[in-house]
Amino acid sequence: MTDKDQEDGMSGTLAGKTIFISGGSRGIGLAIALRAARDGANIAIAAKTAEPHRSLPGTIYTAATQIEEAGGRALPLLCDIREEDQVDAAVAATVERFGGIDICLNNASAVRLTPILDTPVKRYDLIHCVNARGTFLVTQKCLLHLLKSTNPHILAISPPLQMEERWFAPHVAYSMGKYGMSLVILGVAGEFRGRVAANALWPRTAIDTAAMAEFKSHLDIGSLRSPQIMADAAYLVLTSDARTVTGNFFVDDEVLIANGVTDLTRYNPPGVADIDITPDLFVSSLRELAEGTRRMK
Repeated sequence: MTDKDQEDGMSGTLAGKTIFISGGSRGIGLAIALRAARDGANIAIAAKTAEPHRSLPGTIYTAATQIEEAGGRALPLLCDIREEDQVDAAVAATVERFGGIDICLNNASAVRLTPILDTPVKRYDLIHCVNARGTFLVTQKCLLHLLKSTNPHILAISPPLQMEERWFAPHVAYSMGKYGMSLVILGVAGEFRGRVAANALWPRTAIDTAAMAEFKSHLDIGSLRSPQIMADAAYLVLTSDARTVTGNFFVDDEVLIANGVTDLTRYNPPGVADIDITPDLFVSSLRELAEGTRRMK
């Protein structure tokens, strides 16, 4: 995919595909849903937000409206992915409405960046029930339907499995939860290789979403990229050949550059260079990558 392809419409299509998204009422999940909706995809939004939050925008119903306005078909589903019966019901409702499931997007996540002594066990349990266990549960319930699809994909918004102390020391409970999501992907990719693709996708930089309210109290947050960079990268993964593109821990900028999209400043605030965007957790920053390149020369 070249820069011109991105302007004119990306290669591949999600037209008629059914996507089951956990936590897609806002942020990265909604951005991916809206990109798929432009193709005419069917999108089930399984999330807890039925009423407007006091500080976070978006509900499953506002997301559904946006999806339909973008050209897709939407099914808002009130679902707590910690509850097996609710996930069962949401998956069944999706299949009843759209006839199957082609893509399972594990986007829902609980965030709390606290050190171990400041993390109550109740909070630890929430993080792991939503992140690792929720990803396992949603994936498990979607799999029987994915196996009937012609190009089935599972995608988790979770990081590469880079076991470095710096990613765990400040917030071990959250890091374990996010890595748990990636471990589900690693196992499913191996178990279903050649039948169902399972990949993870993570942003190189911090993304401008409502979740940044949690990060800002713990990290030095500056300029942020638009969620559209994750949506465009996810689109490329989800339109790839599920038989061969699996078991990968993708980073958004690498996916785009590998497909010919070299100008990433379109995702930045006006006048902000790539190198000045706030790095995300769990991956090397653009500045680290640039310094590493200089050392090798």
